[in-house]
Amino acid sequence: MSGRKSRAAFRRAVILSAAVLAICSNRTQATGVPIPHGTLELIAEKDWITAGHPFNVALRFELEKGWHVYWVNPGDSGEPPRVTWDLPAGIKAGAIEWPAPRRLGTPTIVDYGYQDGVTLVVPMRADATLSSQNPAQISANIKVLVCREICVPGKAQVSLALPVKPQPPPANSQSTHFFTEARKAWPRPALASWKFFIVQTNDSFVLTANLGRKITDAIFFPLAESQVSNAAPQTLVPTATGFTLTLRKSEQLLKPIARLKGVLVLSGEQPYSIDVPIGKSTEASAKGSG
Repeated sequence: MSGRKSRAAFRRAVILSAAVLAICSNRTQATGVPIPHGTLELIAEKDWITAGHPFNVALRFELEKGWHVYWVNPGDSGEPPRVTWDLPAGIKAGAIEWPAPRRLGTPTIVDYGYQDGVTLVVPMRADATLSSQNPAQISANIKVLVCREICVPGKAQVSLALPVKPQPPPANSQSTHFFTEARKAWPRPALASWKFFIVQTNDSFVLTANLGRKITDAIFFPLAESQVSNAAPQTLVPTATGFTLTLRKSEQLLKPIARLKGVLVLSGEQPYSIDVPIGKSTEASAKGSG
């Protein structure tokens, strides 16, 4: 089944088989609210906001065993959580910091997501003119798809009131560990000394990595949909200084791309973000040399 057909069938199944659960929470303290097969809460890393300084909040998903939510690229089916913020004047939300996902699914359909629980950190910015007369009410409307053998869409509204004070805030003792653990799973930039190259064949991208050491276990998560076949095996060949990794092209890739962006996970290490230009086709190069 092609990626486009599997996604269309998936959406039809969701519409036909699942009811939407809508829950509202509007409290001064972060409190978990029900979502399908789990709970969601809005948490803050610090006890209050200081005007003119950045701060972090997070959406903390706790899921029943075996259920999952999706990464920014959900893979062959599914949708990532969608967030609409309702913020007071003087506060702006940044983009979600996505932890590295896991491969989920079957041999023929592979998704990217998080089982059991995940903390999605969102950086915020408070203007220097932010008023300290009242607590800042930070609210979010979330649409989420929670899946196992079936998928259940849900909606939640969560809200958190944070005081605004001039002095630097202390860490929130109840939520600090969630932010700490989330950061361990964030992709960090690849080391400047590492070298990556990609050449392509008719049906694959071949990623070569020179890291200065032999690598025997690596997996690549494409940031964009419909570039790499999610369910195809990723064939790794270790080398003395790194590895080569063959990634089959998606059937939905209908025009050439100039770069391949994504997350590289090496066994036992914090994940890395990579952005590699794509070289000329090896078949074309071979023809040209003749």
